[in-house]
Amino acid sequence: MPRVAIIDYGLGNLRSAMRGIEYAGAEVDVTSDPSDFDRADGLVLPGVGAFKNGMANIQAMERAIFDFVSDNKPLLGICLGMQMFMTNSEEGQDENGLVRGLNLIEGTVKRFKFENQREKFKIPHMGWNCITIEQESPFLRGIERSYVYFVHSYFVEPAQHTIATSEYGIQFAAIVSVDNIFGTQFHPEKSSSIGLKMLKNFVEMC
Repeated sequence: MPRVAIIDYGLGNLRSAMRGIEYAGAEVDVTSDPSDFDRADGLVLPGVGAFKNGMANIQAMERAIFDFVSDNKPLLGICLGMQMFMTNSEEGQDENGLVRGLNLIEGTVKRFKFENQREKFKIPHMGWNCITIEQESPFLRGIERSYVYFVHSYFVEPAQHTIATSEYGIQFAAIVSVDNIFGTQFHPEKSSSIGLKMLKNFVEMC
């Protein structure tokens, strides 16, 4: 049975992520100790909250995350976790500029802005929405156009590597992937059988 480590950095619904990964067939360790990453076959970076806080909380684990990716093991980011994969973010920026991300995938995190359509498109984008598959991926094996569960006020704008999109006033990246790195803007652990299928695909890659 594959062993998957879920990173506990003080932000995120760890219990639902843990249950989803266990249901997908993995043994799960929830840990804030980077030395535990070496023993894992897969790594999950969940997250609910602010980008700047997330990056501050995960600072001591960054080197271990980079080493894990370099070993060609699967890494999955969920919601804020995926956003932290990007180069930088508008969330929390000050006069010194954008907030630095992990830069595992080149791109920027941006806020939804609907000045002229606020009644139609409320922020945060919350609830079920459709994703459209743009590229084949082992993460999406057996999945076609489907509905998944979103809760977010910011979206990622990667330079490339978008494999599925969704629409909420604009088209945005719902899933990104490059090599052994996968990220979902939505919560697969809250997305019924479709989300659990994605988690099962991830576990099978571990």
